Amino acid sequence: MNTAALLRADFTIIAGMVRHGARVLDLGCGDGALLRFLGRERAARGYGIELDDANVLAALTNGVDVLQGNLEGGLMSFEDASFDTVILSQTLQAMRNIRGLMRDMLRVGGEAIVSFPNFRYEPHFRQLDAGRMPVSQTLPYQWHDTPNVHLCTLLDFEDLCAELGLRVVERVALAEGQPVESDPNTRSELAIYRVSV
Repeated sequence: MNTAALLRADFTIIAGMVRHGARVLDLGCGDGALLRFLGRERAARGYGIELDDANVLAALTNGVDVLQGNLEGGLMSFEDASFDTVILSQTLQAMRNIRGLMRDMLRVGGEAIVSFPNFRYEPHFRQLDAGRMPVSQTLPYQWHDTPNVHLCTLLDFEDLCAELGLRVVERVALAEGQPVESDPNTRSELAIYRVSV
């Protein structure tokens, strides 16, 4: 399955976790494609936050309300319970202050949706066994130019949620855009979690 099809599967799962008409904050929103999708499919409204100049311009061009900002500084410009849902889609692995950001997400929103590439995905381990860092649809960068600083597995993320006192409301693990039920920690390439306090 190509990256665009995998991304659509990610969007569809996330949309299923967002209630109709929700106020949404999308962190690391890129060109705003997910917010547009949520607006169309769930009548969701909200904002994106994005650091990259070209992505901010693309989001604005796509009709998405976007604020330029660095997520590492937190979400202090937003009041408590400003949103129903805060989304961090395939950006977790590029964050340095993950604990602080997760706490802030659930301060600002009633729920958080987090998706990330699963580093324990079996094809990734085969590449490591062959002596190379993994490169795949969900980890598309070479080791020397990757923005990823904190790769994790499903079990790692669940441990972090427990440490922070967060409740996993829902988990969907995907491989080739399809849900994985059996042994998702090794058989899925992408994980999507809905968490709350």
